Amino acid sequence: MHTVYMSLGSNLGNREENLHTAITEIGKLIGEVVRQSTFYVTEPWGFKSENLFTNAAICCHTVHTPREVLQLTQKIERKMGRGKKSIGGQYHDRIIDIDILLFDDISVDEPDLKIPHPLMHERDFVMKPLREILQAENSKNTSLK
Repeated sequence: MHTVYMSLGSNLGNREENLHTAITEIGKLIGEVVRQSTFYVTEPWGFKSENLFTNAAICCHTVHTPREVLQLTQKIERKMGRGKKSIGGQYHDRIIDIDILLFDDISVDEPDLKIPHPLMHERDFVMKPLREILQAENSKNTSLK
């Protein structure tokens, strides 16, 4: 069983509902969602938009490989109506965005898949929810000792 941390964001439509739908789909297709951050409302990053984002982080247990998880998250994004991924730093409004942040303790460096996510430390909207679930996990582990 693998542990994968993901970041989710939405700035179109009912943002909270979009995140809930994505988390449900992740639970069905990828594996059990064992931890979820609260939702954070944030400004767009890397582009201008009048639409605020709602962001969250989750921790999921999966039997899938990193490549399979990427393919499944992209399938969820397409199912929810996302047409194209951001390429070359060209960001745009989106109904859902799912990024793999961490996968066990491995590193992957492929053109379309980088783990750990190379920009996560630059993005407070990623790190704040991720820290929340990591701290909750550490507190749980500490209390079990």
